[in-house]
Amino acid sequence: MGIIHDWSKFMPVEFIAYARKFYGEYPTKEQAIRRYPYGTISTQESVKEDFDIAWNHHQKLNKHHWQYWVIVFDSELEKVKCLNVPEIYRKEMLADWIGAGRAYGKQEQNNNNPDTQQWYLDNRDKLILHPETRQWIETQLHVNG
Repeated sequence: MGIIHDWSKFMPVEFIAYARKFYGEYPTKEQAIRRYPYGTISTQESVKEDFDIAWNHHQKLNKHHWQYWVIVFDSELEKVKCLNVPEIYRKEMLADWIGAGRAYGKQEQNNNNPDTQQWYLDNRDKLILHPETRQWIETQLHVNG
């Protein structure tokens, strides 16, 4: 599973946008117009828009992201529907959160473990999850409803 986790980041639609966002320096749109009035150049705004497209692509292609399991409807009656995440992807999602905590240095105060429980509590209201998926996550993280 580890080999194919986040494999889509190597696709051009994601790889190029990620590289530009994290490893480049770009002028603002206003600066670019002043410096390069006759040509096109990447700007901070265009890099951010490209990254947003890449991130959306990544979330909708990889089943370990909760966003993959959310359907956005066109009708006025039902705006979104959450599907129950199968256990294999729940486990991968939780492992991803733990890994991200390590990568971004969000550790518990008394040890080197990532504080995934606190991250979840801080972001709980932003995560659109099926009730069964949420219950499973909260059980794994020892969070009381």
